[in-house]
Formats: sequence, C-alpha cells, structure tokens
Amino acid sequence: MIRLAFRVRRADAELVLAEIVELAPSGVEERDLGDTIEYAVYGTPGELPTLPAFRAAIGGALVEVASEEVADDWADRWRAFHQPVLIAERLHVRPPWAPPHGDPSVLELVVDPGRAFGTGGHGTTRLCLELLVGLAGEDPQPVATGSDRRPGAIGRAPVLDLGCGSGVLAVAAAQLGWGPVHGVDHERASVEATLENAAVNGVTVTADRFDLLRDGASTIPGPAAGAADALVLANLLRPLLLRVAADGFVDGDGAVTVPAALIASGLLVAEADGVAAAFGRLGLVEADRRDDGEWAALLLRRG
Repeated sequence: MIRLAFRVRRADAELVLAEIVELAPSGVEERDLGDTIEYAVYGTPGELPTLPAFRAAIGGALVEVASEEVADDWADRWRAFHQPVLIAERLHVRPPWAPPHGDPSVLELVVDPGRAFGTGGHGTTRLCLELLVGLAGEDPQPVATGSDRRPGAIGRAPVLDLGCGSGVLAVAAAQLGWGPVHGVDHERASVEATLENAAVNGVTVTADRFDLLRDGASTIPGPAAGAADALVLANLLRPLLLRVAADGFVDGDGAVTVPAALIASGLLVAEADGVAAAFGRLGLVEADRRDDGEWAALLLRRG
C-alpha cells in the first residue's frame, strides 16, 4: 500500500485540499504539524505513484510531496483516524464501525468516510454542526411568510447544502427536522455519497451536480413560497463563498430571493470579516461567529 503525503503551509491548506480530494477514493488523512498541514491519501501501487520527495505547485501553493510504502494494517490505522464526534450533547456523528453513543436522547448520524470528503471530524464541519444544532434548539417559527413573521426567523423549512461532500450537514439537517433538504456538489461521487448516507440514516435528502463557479445563482429547494424561510449550509472555501454571495439565490420559479439564514464555514479566522461583508450585501447579517483554532464559522440571518 502507498501513502502519498502533501505538506503545505497552514494558510494554503484548504486550497491544496480542494485539489487533492479527487485522488482520494478512501478519503483524506489530515495531520496538524504546527506551521504546516499534512494531507495524505492511500492506495495500491497501481492507483498511486511511488515518488521521491519533491516540491510542486498545487492550487497555486507550494507543497512538499512524498510517498512511502505502508504496512498492511493501514486500513486499521485509517479507521482509528476517524473517531466519533459529539455535537452539543445532541448529535453523535460516527463512522459505521464505531458504536452508538448509548444515550437515547442523542441523535445518531452514521457517515461512511470512504466515499467523499466530510465526516464531521474537521473543525469547519464541527462548527457548522454546532450552529445547526443551535438553530434546531430555537422555538420553531411559522413557515408561511407573512407580515407578522419576524425577519430571519428559522422554521422547519427548506435547506440547501452547497458543496455537500459526504452529506453530513444535509443529513444532520434532515434529522433535526428541516425539509425538504437538497445538496449540490460538482463531484458525482459526492452526490452519490450524500444520497447513500441519507438512506443509511433513514432520512430524505435529494442531491444533484452543480458547479458553484459556473452555474450561477443557487436554487432553494421546495415550493417558491417557502424559499424565504430557507436555511443555506455552505462549508466551502473562501473563493467559492464569495462567488455564492455574488451570484445570490433564486426560488423554484427563478425569482431572486434571500434565505432566512446561512451558515458559512471553510474559512480561516482572518477571512471571516470579508465573507460576512460579502453576504451582508445580500441582506444577510452576522448573528453568531465561532472559531476552532484557525477555522471560523458564521451564522448569518436575513435582516
């Protein structure tokens, strides 16, 4: 078995990750080495090359690349890398081989990390889940839009998951009571993984391919009348978040709309202000901000 590793400056880590996920049919291993981040993928000699150490430019960033042969217990090491995550004592995200939490009041979200990026373990995903669980704890608001509705209120309303990856955020939203829930991703494997993980967890989530860079405004799922009540989940790189903010959203009839709320992550702490300002031009106002070391997540509500 070959382990192909990429070491990159922390500031460039997400850019490089976006480029190498296509090499990773079994997911990406991440190690924090202080000033640098190491991403590694595993495969057979026929799937991955055996290379001497060298430097290369990936996604505009300089990375150190090295490969090595690993012992036959790599699969056990891979499983050990993916540990369950408990979110706000409400949601237990775990791989299929990990046991349930045991508390019947805790929701179980089972995600297979072998198909697409996103298992709940990365800081950006955890932050999104924390904000999502927090929203679910609010008193439900009426879904129908009317003059007595407070701006930016969250109801059990449509959810759009942009860049759905493994579907962990979309599935969590469905488990927590939102619906309809729809995910989009430009990778076919991610769409398939989202649908499969939804089925495993017994919830209804739809998904299809969509290129956030080229396909224009994102469409809120469900009837056009409910689009203004929607929640958008966007765990994306900064350039994609800025493109989403620039393109905006439309309802099922193609009319421009602004969702009730948006959770944005995939950000370095230093990038959060700029992204918040970009969505502010759509009328989405920052209501909460959380960070996990270098990473940040925003909750934005319609003003």
